[in-house]
Amino acid sequence: MNRHRTRRQTSAALLAITTAGALLLTACGADENHANGPKYPISTGAPAPTSAQGAETASPSDHLSTFALDVDTASYGYARRTLADGGRPDPSTIRPEEFVNSFRQDYRTPEHNGFTVTVDGARTGKPNWSLVRVGLATRPADDPDARPPAALTFVVDVSGSMGEPGRLDLAKKSLDTMTDRLRDDDSVALVTFSEHAETVLPMTRLGGHRAEIHDAVDGLEALSSTNLGEGVETGYATAVEGLRKNATNRVVLISDALANDGETDPNAILERIDGDRRAYGITLFGVGVGSDYGDALMERLADKGDGHTVYVSDTATAADVFCRQLPQNIDLVARDAKAQVAFDPHTVAEFHLIGYQDRKVADQDFRNDNVDGGEIGPGHTVTALYAVRTRPDTDGHLATATVRWLDPNTRSPHENTGSMETNALHDDVWSASPRFQVTAVAAYFADALADGEYDIPGAPSLTRLQSRASTLARTTEDKDVSDLATAIREAGVSGAPN
Repeated sequence: MNRHRTRRQTSAALLAITTAGALLLTACGADENHANGPKYPISTGAPAPTSAQGAETASPSDHLSTFALDVDTASYGYARRTLADGGRPDPSTIRPEEFVNSFRQDYRTPEHNGFTVTVDGARTGKPNWSLVRVGLATRPADDPDARPPAALTFVVDVSGSMGEPGRLDLAKKSLDTMTDRLRDDDSVALVTFSEHAETVLPMTRLGGHRAEIHDAVDGLEALSSTNLGEGVETGYATAVEGLRKNATNRVVLISDALANDGETDPNAILERIDGDRRAYGITLFGVGVGSDYGDALMERLADKGDGHTVYVSDTATAADVFCRQLPQNIDLVARDAKAQVAFDPHTVAEFHLIGYQDRKVADQDFRNDNVDGGEIGPGHTVTALYAVRTRPDTDGHLATATVRWLDPNTRSPHENTGSMETNALHDDVWSASPRFQVTAVAAYFADALADGEYDIPGAPSLTRLQSRASTLARTTEDKDVSDLATAIREAGVSGAPN
């Protein structure tokens, strides 16, 4: 049986037992590959089949990889928290794309709205295998204050588990700080949920009402069980009631996502999010907290709500999320963004996308604008990493990457492309640019924590990986890379394979 599928199903079952059964079991869907089929898309070396008219058929392609863009980082944040506490993250919570996308990149940015596409790569120590990086970047906002106003509905978990240090207290402090930093023409609503959900504050303009908002936040206290379903439903109802035209309407869910009361069927919860997303354009920003955290459910909620997830574990991370990341995500430059990478079957023998399991899109749906993609704000980068086996002694075109997105206002489609040749591959991963090396270290680290689930070629030992990360931290003078080196060291101490 497919090893990838078996491991994910087993991990999902264990999580289900831990967090009230049906909720998380269904959140870890089965792998799309056939049980006895290949684990990843395999190139046969022949051109894709064509019809009698010479057009490509709709049958599954053997040289394409298509996925919705994703800027989630929660998996990496939660892994760091778990390692710092002396534990080991469950392999089922490891999503390598979220490790990779937790770090700054050096991609050039476009002169106007839209994306640039960068494709580069380097050979690994495993014969004929390379890592190929596809990097997408949007232009930073010229004037952050010129963004449209925001209508933010904060849905705050006040269940009993949120009373532990580093949960509700952290959320309250973060909300107070953000209230002071939002603009007068922004609006805030506040919904809480425990056994039942309650709209504590309807949609309220900040101008002249900051004291009222602070009072509502300061009055939050942990109560009893976690009726996440009712919380999400009430949150979206409050957002719809306070909907503002020509504004960014967003629900911000702050929770440990450990539902144990009311509606615990994730599909029912997701259906409400999907309906309001389509009807009103309300997106979801998920903020995870707590040492025990329903990672799988929060990720599914954010994916269905056309948003993304982050994880906060301390005051510094919370300040970054609420004072930098969330304001940055108020504006959107692209809706339903997807990427498709076409590998040349004459030079590429096989390939697999590292991660993005929950964001894969059927190849024939790349230009189907009714199929969900990702929502991306200004100044964002998205990175996808591929393991690619090239054919021996072949040169020429390697891959072409295309990004497609809809203008957030007009919903008109746009595309941009980038490509690379085999002779552009660096001779070794560790001779590539520092930022490429950081990408590789992050991916290798995720693979180690996932017990080699992602089959990344040329993986070094954790000891070697920690040394690489420490060197890169000095080279880049980047605190985030220094934190990565610390996390790798802690993984070695906690008993990860060395």
